[in-house]
Amino acid sequence: MPAPKRLLILGGTGEARQLAAAVRARFGDALLVTTSLAGRTQTTAPIAGTVRRGGFGGAAGLANFLRAERIDCLIDATHPFAARISATASEACRDTGVPLLALTRPSWERGEDDRWIVVASAAEAAALLPRAGQRVFLTIGQRDLDAFATIEGVYFLVRLIEPPATPLPLACDVILGRGPFTFADERSIIARHAIDLLVTKESGGAATAAKLAAARAAGIAVVMLRRPDRASGTCVESVEEALQWLGQRLAMGAASPR
Repeated sequence: MPAPKRLLILGGTGEARQLAAAVRARFGDALLVTTSLAGRTQTTAPIAGTVRRGGFGGAAGLANFLRAERIDCLIDATHPFAARISATASEACRDTGVPLLALTRPSWERGEDDRWIVVASAAEAAALLPRAGQRVFLTIGQRDLDAFATIEGVYFLVRLIEPPATPLPLACDVILGRGPFTFADERSIIARHAIDLLVTKESGGAATAAKLAAARAAGIAVVMLRRPDRASGTCVESVEEALQWLGQRLAMGAASPR
């Protein structure tokens, strides 16, 4: 019996968790799965296969891991805004010859009644305030809040997955929540806090799309942070497409240099 192949998934998203389970169901013991998490959040749903936490130490560290663990394929299923780890994966796979696939959730599409202001960064979004809105719902995570720290005369409502470990850099109210969110819940938040502007990242997917429908229903504008460019390489938008790619690699007998 041939030795099983080894897959590394760069995870932290619902798609990564779904992929790990689907790989186990589709390929069984023929493909051993390890999912790597950055470890920024403490609570995660169960993940099929082996789970590791923490960084790799840059592209060289990831390349060393791929060689040491005899990884045959790598799928980057990180968040669309995780540009650094995606670039690291691209460089490490190029150096080691390990086949790389990016699994990226589809982008949101602007509807006819949506009032989107598309910007390139949190700093560009912050520069629009308070002219664009004075009661702002920030759903951009914790790392980009510094851009709003010096703005005066604006009420901020910040949603985070977990309570912040350190004080936030701006005066705000904080609510906690992990998607998927419903339209009714998002509409209630906007109404209860009298929100007149939503600031979010163009993350895509269904889990957090309800806030866009709620903003549309409330007639408020959305400042949308544009996705960063992905590192070059093969990219798919669904778990099934990723499984097909893996099946092709297994049929070809693809393996990384030993």
